[in-house]
This record gives sequence, C-alpha cells and structure tokens, in this order.
Amino acid sequence: MDAKELIARRVTKELHDNMIVNLGIGIPTLVANYIPDDMHVLMHSENGIIGISSAPKEGEEDKDIFNAGNDLVTAVKEAFFCDSAMSFGFVRRGMIDLTVLGALQVDEKGNIASWAIPGKWMPGMGGAMDMVNGAKKVIVAMQHTNKGIKKILKKCTYPLTGAGVVDMIITDLGVLEVTKEGLVLKELAPTVTVEQIQEQTEAKLIIPDVIGSMI
Repeated sequence: MDAKELIARRVTKELHDNMIVNLGIGIPTLVANYIPDDMHVLMHSENGIIGISSAPKEGEEDKDIFNAGNDLVTAVKEAFFCDSAMSFGFVRRGMIDLTVLGALQVDEKGNIASWAIPGKWMPGMGGAMDMVNGAKKVIVAMQHTNKGIKKILKKCTYPLTGAGVVDMIITDLGVLEVTKEGLVLKELAPTVTVEQIQEQTEAKLIIPDVIGSMI
C-alpha cells in the first residue's frame, strides 16, 4: 500500500462502534474508504452531513453529496443532512468523539498549525479551529515530512490552529502519542527504524522498551 493508504488504514484502528467522527481535508478523508463493514461509525462533515461513507463507484456518483473538501462521497442509510450552522453546533456542543485532521506542523506540546504559511495566501482557517477545541480526541494524519522539510517540531513556527490539543500523530513513518513529557513513539511503519524516524523528526522522541507495528 502507498503512504496515504497506510496512514488512513491505521487511523481506522482508533475507531469504535457508535462514534461520531469528523474527517478533515486531504489524507483524513481517505479514512472513510477503509472502515470495516461490521463497524458502525457515523462520519461527520462540517458542510452538513453526518453519515458520509466511502467514495462512490464510477457511474454511481451523486453531485449533491460531497464532503468538506468538495470530494464526492456516498451516504449511509441513516445519514442526516443539515446546514453548516447546525453542523458546527454538533462540534461546539462536544458531540464529536474524534476529529482526524491534516497539518502543516505539529510540535511536542500538541500544538497544531494547519491553516497558514506566513507570506503565502490562504483562504482561511475553515472548521479546524472549532474541531480541535470541540472534539473529544484529536488525531493528526499526515505525511511525516514535506519535500524533506520536517513537520514534527520542538515548537511550531506557523500560526497555530490550536494549542495543546493534539492527542496522537499518525504518519507514514509511525505513530506518536502526545504526552506531558513529550512525544512517545508507539508504533513504526514496516521497514522504518527508530533512528530513521528520529532523523526525520525535530522534536526528541521518547522511546519505550516495546514499540508496536502500524500493520
């Protein structure tokens, strides 16, 4: 599997029956494609759908059913459609069990920067600020580096989306848990070593005696 599929499939291990889960733009949207058939999870999209499912098969697309990233999706039978204001009401009332977001930077304190690069035009923060403060758990799902530039830092240098809000980071190299002591390396991707993931991470990782595998 490629890097994006590896990340998305690993995220599904954090899902449980009857959760309401928000998927951010980019890699997080792929998670809906890998949810086990016997698991009942409602996927929330801030544009006003609770109950999105995987991407439609070719020839079965419905142009009126799309996620917050404007990608065409399908909807489960019990899907609920509403306006964006009500959708964000679910978030602000703490009804979202988990949000999965991409990021430009994350640091060892659980800070996340996901909306602006100084000097470059950006359309706005979108719903991420609400998600990181309203969801019960926050997972960042992203590739570990961007064209060789490290994204997991000692301290974010871009404007923050939220401070101290990230619980877990899942990348193509491994799984990191955010703790008060710092970033704990919980799992490694196949063929990746501790030395390799540390080399690609600015923050100093906490290495436990036992490290699991992502697959």
